[in-house]
Amino acid sequence: MTTAGDTGLLDALQHEVAVFARRAEQTRLGGVGKLRNSMDRAAYLLLNRLDKEGPMGVKALAASMGIDSSTVTRQVAPLVESGLVKRTSHPEDGRAVVLQLSPRGVARLEEVRSSRRELMDELTGDWAPEDRQRFCTLLTRFNLALSARMAAGTVPLSAELPQGS
Repeated sequence: MTTAGDTGLLDALQHEVAVFARRAEQTRLGGVGKLRNSMDRAAYLLLNRLDKEGPMGVKALAASMGIDSSTVTRQVAPLVESGLVKRTSHPEDGRAVVLQLSPRGVARLEEVRSSRRELMDELTGDWAPEDRQRFCTLLTRFNLALSARMAAGTVPLSAELPQGS
């Protein structure tokens, strides 16, 4: 049961999440004053997923990210065009297409990750290591809860919270 004190805290929490989402999108978490190292959120999440999970088809990529295949297809097209992702034939079914990071994609992703690490270090540099860990743990927990709720269909896609996973 939510109390009056909880209501104020929950109002503050939702406001801070909204501000965070806006700031993250404004900076694209590109790094410390390095616009060239910024990357669209969708592109970053797709490249990161391909890097962590390896080559896969559009349907598998969409399922692993919890989004629609048509969305993945639309978001992958400019990544293929720019040479960050390459399409290859599936090793067992030559008719199927597999997406994978190109060497250029691997290098670009590492540039962005490095710049983002630098930004995270700058923003939390005066935090105790335990505070950094706790923040990361809580943010991960929050994102997992939000993803589970979205997967269950209980959060409208138009909600004013960050999308993607």
